[in-house]
Amino acid sequence: MALVISWYDFICFAIVASSIFVSIWVLRRREGAGKCDNGAMYQSLLVTQSDSNGIAGATRSGLVSSTQLWTSCWKGVHPIWLLGLRMVAGLVMAGILVWDVRRYDSSIFVYYTEWTFTLVIVYFALGTIISAHGCWTHSKEPVAKNEESSEFLKRDLEECKSTTTITFRTYGIRGTVKLQNHHDQEETEQKGAGFLGYLMQTIYQTCAGAIMLTDLVFWFLIVPFLSTERLGLNLLMGCMHTLNAVFLLLDTALNNLPFPWFRLAYFVLWSSLYVVFQWVIHACGFTWWPYPFLELSTPWTPLWYLILAVIHIPCYGLYALIVKVKNSIFSRLFPHAFVRS
Repeated sequence: MALVISWYDFICFAIVASSIFVSIWVLRRREGAGKCDNGAMYQSLLVTQSDSNGIAGATRSGLVSSTQLWTSCWKGVHPIWLLGLRMVAGLVMAGILVWDVRRYDSSIFVYYTEWTFTLVIVYFALGTIISAHGCWTHSKEPVAKNEESSEFLKRDLEECKSTTTITFRTYGIRGTVKLQNHHDQEETEQKGAGFLGYLMQTIYQTCAGAIMLTDLVFWFLIVPFLSTERLGLNLLMGCMHTLNAVFLLLDTALNNLPFPWFRLAYFVLWSSLYVVFQWVIHACGFTWWPYPFLELSTPWTPLWYLILAVIHIPCYGLYALIVKVKNSIFSRLFPHAFVRS
């Protein structure tokens, strides 16, 4: 057994356990099926307890509509551009991950960087599928509506003999079709994202915090002070700790996804899962630690764990600030072209 437990290690266990408990508590309060301000119900990943009226107590900040998953925040940008970005990003990152595994073998997945890198690939893969479905739906709807409108007008013209009647009914039908199309558009925009949609949203926000953590720790801690053969700076490591952020930031610049603060809890759970994974494999005989500050062998270990727990807040907050600046500045500079997420 390679994991030797000392009294100060129980402080580390308590820090991780508290982080998990608080994260689950936040998600139970803020995530789940809920009600918007207009009374419309929406879905989420979790189901919370209902209040006295039978409505779960989630807030509007967690709402994600189905169209937000694949449309752009720029009115003039066709959704296919977001689809193309997600597809290219996923393929490039998958290629880099294959390069990484071929160079270091599969044991490289003991590192948090590979966990996060793989999660970003999963986000882009899921985003590509949802964007492709959205583009297909977007291309089909106008055709169907135009055909329906033309059919109504054709029937009306055939049945009406009087010019006045024809004119009256034509405008009436056009008005009906226009109102129906507007109603269908509102229904589409208000439709919930569903399980896969909220899964994509959750992975997106988890990746946002995780890439900030991995890249900042790599460039400002590991490279200057803790560089090793596997953690040293080379072309592969430079690509892995740069392109993950570049591609996700490009996606953020185009997408229309919200970024509520409470989903920081998923980021904390993701990191906690990795730490527990390290404890388990070391309890099973794994002998070396991929990151020295996770090693349970010195009295300073609880301090490292506390710092790592607290640093999740500024890492997630930095990305949240980027999204807020995007919404604030672009909505002022381009009020007719930009849609706030």
